[in-house]
Amino acid sequence: MPAPVSHLPAPVPHLPAAAPDLLDSPRDWAPAATPFGSFDLVPVRLDRDLALLAQWMNDPAVAAFWELAGPDSVTAAHLRDQLDGDGRSVPCLGVLDGTPMSYWEIYRADLDPLARHYPARPHDTGVHLLIGGVADRGRGVGTTLLRAVADLILDNRPRCPRVIAEPDLRNTPSISAFLGAGFRFHAEVDLPDKRAALMVRDRALRNLL
Repeated sequence: MPAPVSHLPAPVPHLPAAAPDLLDSPRDWAPAATPFGSFDLVPVRLDRDLALLAQWMNDPAVAAFWELAGPDSVTAAHLRDQLDGDGRSVPCLGVLDGTPMSYWEIYRADLDPLARHYPARPHDTGVHLLIGGVADRGRGVGTTLLRAVADLILDNRPRCPRVIAEPDLRNTPSISAFLGAGFRFHAEVDLPDKRAALMVRDRALRNLL
C-alpha cells in the first residue's frame, strides 16, 4: 500500500512562465469530489516519487503497456523528459484521500506527435494514466477518476474543446473505463509504438455522456 502523502512538503515554485501557459497550471487545480473520496492531481517530484512510480512501472500488468520496467533510472528518464521540457506534458500523482494510487500525464495533444495522426484542434488536451494499486483495479475506480480528471481539465482549461486519450487497442479494460467515463470511440490510429483506440470527450457533450 503506498504511503500517505499528508506529510507532503509545500508545493515547489511554479515552472517558468511558458509552462503554465500551455496547460493552465494543473498544480493549482482544486481537488475533485468523487464517490471514492477526494481526488487531487499532485505534480511529480523525482526526489519524493521516483521509487513508488518505478515500483508501479515494474508491475507486469502496467509494464505490458507502458514498457518502462527496469531499474529506477528507466522511469526517471521518462519523467525527466517531461519535467525538463517546455510544459506541454505534466506528470502527476493521483492522490485519493491522501494516498497516492495512480499516475497521470496531462499533455497538450495538439502539440504532441499524436497530432500527426488525427485531426487535432487547438488546445486539445490528452491524458495517460495507470492505476498503481492492485486493490483499486477492476472496481470502477479508474472510470470514476477518468471522468473526474476530464472534468478538471474542462473546468480549468476553458480553451480546451476536447479531452483526448489513445489507449492501446489491446487494453480492453482501459477502453471500457474511458467509455464509462463519457468518452466516445473516435477511430483506430496507428502510432509508432502501438495501434491505439482514439477516445474523445467533447466539451459540448460532457453533460450528455
